[in-house]
Amino acid sequence: MFITTLLCAPGQNALDATLVETLAAAWGGGGSKWLKRGEVAEFEMPVMPDNRWSVWEDMQALGFDLVVQPAAGRCKRMLLADMDSTMIQQECIDELADEAGVGAHVSDITARAMNGELDFEDALRERVALLKGLPVSVIDKVLNERITLMPGGRALVTTMRRNGAHAALVSGGFTAFTAHVAQVLGFNENRANTLGIANGMLTGAVADPILGRAAKVAALKDITARLGLSHADVIAVGDGANDLGMLGLAGAGVALHAKPSVAAQCDIRVNHGDLTALLFLQGYSADEFVTG
Repeated sequence: MFITTLLCAPGQNALDATLVETLAAAWGGGGSKWLKRGEVAEFEMPVMPDNRWSVWEDMQALGFDLVVQPAAGRCKRMLLADMDSTMIQQECIDELADEAGVGAHVSDITARAMNGELDFEDALRERVALLKGLPVSVIDKVLNERITLMPGGRALVTTMRRNGAHAALVSGGFTAFTAHVAQVLGFNENRANTLGIANGMLTGAVADPILGRAAKVAALKDITARLGLSHADVIAVGDGANDLGMLGLAGAGVALHAKPSVAAQCDIRVNHGDLTALLFLQGYSADEFVTG
């Protein structure tokens, strides 16, 4: 059996029961169930529809996300999440670069790297080199003044952990940021790159080995092996090309507001919803969310 989930942006209350029931009937589905009235509904059906992607395009134009996935095992036991533009709304290196006066140049490199146009490791070294000489105090300044959490992140992590799941933050960014974000959101652990620091200043170097696409895959394998879980037990979320490996290996790989070239390689794409979409996709209803 398969589950189809339809959702709109939080607060819009734009999802109409007639649309849900019409699609369910067209796809041979059973009665629909509301996970959040007016915003998220799902229905079960016996086969994967042949016209899934053409209908997905129609739903996107209406402002709705549509996901079709196997019904069995969709509630996961581990969350593996990217940080930049996923659990937070910014790219940390771009914010540091702005403080260094090279923001536009670095942002362009970041966008091309996340779109898969540049080698991630080379692009990271190039960008970090431009930060040489920044006082280390700028990290706290950026955290306090520039970094904002992605909506729904706290509910996602807290609800999954309260239901027995493990949460890992794995970033191609920097430990100075992941440690803070992981603590604020309640992740069990975090992995990222380490910025070179000497005499209270950034050296313009990043420690090897660089955590990129391969390291994110390795993290999924390492953590699941340690916890006695399978790859199918994982829901992973990210937005950039360096996330594709872990998104493909996880039981559910979610491209969240992702670059078009990245989303095109993922079966689960969330462009209108926020991070709570990952809870709805696992079958949680809004009244089951844990926010405190």
